[in-house]
Amino acid sequence: MGLREQLKPRIQDFAMRFMDELRPATVAAAAGSVLEVGFGTARNLEHYGSGVERLTGLDPMPTQGVGVVDDRIARAHFPVERTVLRADGELPFDAGRFDCVVTTWTLCSIPEPEKALAEMRRVLKPGGRYLFIEHGRSSRPSTARWQDRLNPIWRRVMDGCNMNRPIDEIVAAAGFTLASLDRFQHKGPAVLAHMYRGIAVRE
Repeated sequence: MGLREQLKPRIQDFAMRFMDELRPATVAAAAGSVLEVGFGTARNLEHYGSGVERLTGLDPMPTQGVGVVDDRIARAHFPVERTVLRADGELPFDAGRFDCVVTTWTLCSIPEPEKALAEMRRVLKPGGRYLFIEHGRSSRPSTARWQDRLNPIWRRVMDGCNMNRPIDEIVAAAGFTLASLDRFQHKGPAVLAHMYRGIAVRE
């Protein structure tokens, strides 16, 4: 593993700690067999509730051997399996395998989020829930215009992250039914702070 591959999970773990206060309201509702897309450095694990039976964490970033990640997995109260894989290809799971799919700040950086969401929907059981919190396009036109201006530079600098994706529209276009959606502005620069927290259902 090269130096970049060793440093990336540690840098990401430091940066994502600022979002920890927003995690419980999303992931605590998960239950049964869970697929977490964008598993990252396992910061969500401590926030899952007692209803989770097992979790498969999917992420293109290898984290085996990163001590803080291994420790979080060891402390989980359910079995955790890591899969190193991009989300916007065909997922290696049978249709209807999972009760829940979870993403937290993941759809912004998937190159083809529509394909990824279609696969997430496929591997969900009928009636299964997709739980998410994501940052994306602001509801304020002036902020949205700045997001559009800045996004090409931001995407290049921040490893493919997009600040202007309309998350609710992307989720609905993938065939999910939005059961609930909360849009709000969190702390930090307005172009990055517009959040979408929601529950979508595979009908």
